[in-house]
Amino acid sequence: MKRMIMHYINSGIKHSTMNLKTGLKPASTLILILILTIITSALSLGQVRLPRLVSDGMILQRGDNTKIWGWSGPNDVFTIRFTDNVYKVKADMKGNWSVRLTHLKAGGPYSMQIYSTDTITINNILIGDVWICSGQSNMELSVKRVSPLYQAEIASSENTFIRYFTVPQRYNFNEPEKDLPGGKWIEANPVTILDFSAVAYFFARELFDKFKVPVGLINASLGGSPAEAWISQESLITFPEYYAEAQKFKDNNLIKQIEGQDNARMRKWYSDLNCKDDGLKDLNGKWSNPGINTDDWAKMKIPGYWADGPAGPVNGVIWFKREVDVPASMTGVKASLDMGRIVDADSVFINGAFIGTTGYQYPPRRYIVPSGILKKGKNTIIVRVISNIGRGGFVPDKPYELRANDNKIDLKGEWQYRIGAVMDPLAGQTFIRWKPEGLYNAMISPLTSYRIKGAIWYQGESNTSRALEYQTLFPALIKDWRTKWNQGDFPFLYVQLPNFMEKKQDPSESSWAELREAQLKSLSLPNTAMAVAIDIGEWNDIHPLNKKEVGHRLCMAAESVAYDDKSVVSSGPLYKAMKVRGNKIILSFTNAGGGLTAKDDGELRYFSIAGADKKFAWAEAKIKNNKVVVWNSKILHPIAVRYAWADNPEGANLYNKEGLPASPFRTDD
Repeated sequence: MKRMIMHYINSGIKHSTMNLKTGLKPASTLILILILTIITSALSLGQVRLPRLVSDGMILQRGDNTKIWGWSGPNDVFTIRFTDNVYKVKADMKGNWSVRLTHLKAGGPYSMQIYSTDTITINNILIGDVWICSGQSNMELSVKRVSPLYQAEIASSENTFIRYFTVPQRYNFNEPEKDLPGGKWIEANPVTILDFSAVAYFFARELFDKFKVPVGLINASLGGSPAEAWISQESLITFPEYYAEAQKFKDNNLIKQIEGQDNARMRKWYSDLNCKDDGLKDLNGKWSNPGINTDDWAKMKIPGYWADGPAGPVNGVIWFKREVDVPASMTGVKASLDMGRIVDADSVFINGAFIGTTGYQYPPRRYIVPSGILKKGKNTIIVRVISNIGRGGFVPDKPYELRANDNKIDLKGEWQYRIGAVMDPLAGQTFIRWKPEGLYNAMISPLTSYRIKGAIWYQGESNTSRALEYQTLFPALIKDWRTKWNQGDFPFLYVQLPNFMEKKQDPSESSWAELREAQLKSLSLPNTAMAVAIDIGEWNDIHPLNKKEVGHRLCMAAESVAYDDKSVVSSGPLYKAMKVRGNKIILSFTNAGGGLTAKDDGELRYFSIAGADKKFAWAEAKIKNNKVVVWNSKILHPIAVRYAWADNPEGANLYNKEGLPASPFRTDD
């Protein structure tokens, strides 16, 4: 069409020029009028534009009312052909259009043609079930991050029926966006799944294995994000503080000012740090040099935090040195260096060669040592550690080792260290991307026209300081999304916070337990389910590696809620009611499945009980008639029981016989 129009334009111009020279009015004038009419008609039909989600490789939700939408010229009329069906489409006066596809059955691949000014073809389309995957870092966490645990699963991941779309991480406080600036559908294979959300991948893999239906994953998640960032302005109105904050950040100049000040302050801190660091300016040589004299360096056991030793609570730079004896069998090949986790940032050198760096505290330190770096005999490992605030050091209970050719050198133990620079703590930055409404507008709003099967959600860590509020905030988010998608009460499955932080010896209050309670109470909403994870966390890592079991438990929840298989025991025991009998409290549960059990056939642990003084003490507990009887011989008139009420209830062992853990709970208010 475009080439034809240009041909007529050029032809018409030639004829028009001839007429001007001769002063004649031949039939070519009529041709020019006809050309202009064709051009006007053609230009009135605007180019059809599709949203990013509607693209090659997409998975469409099976069933009815699956929507294809986009934009074109006002009142344009065009045709869509898909699975032997033809749909006539007309845009409205603003150029918006949509069409509903009906009776879609799982299968494919298919292609879709859109006939407009040009023919648009979308290839390799599957029909199956589409899931939104959202939350903060534990949903964002990639398969690559947990890959050491899942080498076999990665090797066998080739599956064209599992596809993944990553939503660009952005915020917008001014208006809900209609489309995404980037993103594409990719198929699962051993290379691509390294970038998949680990939770989402294992969830999808098990769903596909069970139902043999294509699974589409749309990952809209962002590390550190609180729930209020994912809620629309309309629903934030009921949270005046968040609503007001969202209005404040509609001022782009304010955002630029804050970001500019933060960036300048942080650049200056690190610039000053480098200028002060003796390890970078020592006249005798940089401390990364393996030959540097370290006779006067102090000693510290690694792993650990230097605030617990003679160095004290220092922020700034500390250099660490360790010499190891390497056998010939580990030389001449590529090696691996695990340095656990380091707070906050580190740079690693072996025999003076730079090996790698990590800029913040959470990722596991896994470094590749190129062939030729290690030598037979004495080798020097030097680590420069930056602590910008809080306690710096090496996180315990993580791997610290050098490996090559099936040989391993344990790096735990005594290291030398020396302070390179002392700095005042670096004040935290303002994370504007986490402010209320911003992530909803940029990362969720553009998805709400895409029909889905349901959502999986892993978030809450960033709201633990406001756990009571989460009892209303989280249900508000679920209701908000259901309203925006306009699909009724679609399945919403979520992960309860795992165990985290050091175990405490006595019963105590816990913001993490309160947040888990808020998540538990959200089960009152229809078509929701919760995967309990208090037994698969890590006390020293807010990002536990066992994401396969999380995906498995979410899959069981989906079987029950989304696929209506009521024979599946999809959850561990959930507290139902209590009765006081003398000095004992008798607890009853739902979701007991085949019966309550103490895992490992031991005594029930992590129950506490209180009398009228509300002072909780550890209790004895036993299972009787599929209920739990709790008591403490020193408390004669008990009024309340708590179970697994702690940041890290390590050892809590009430399960059902299907192997699923009970959710933490309390009977008091």
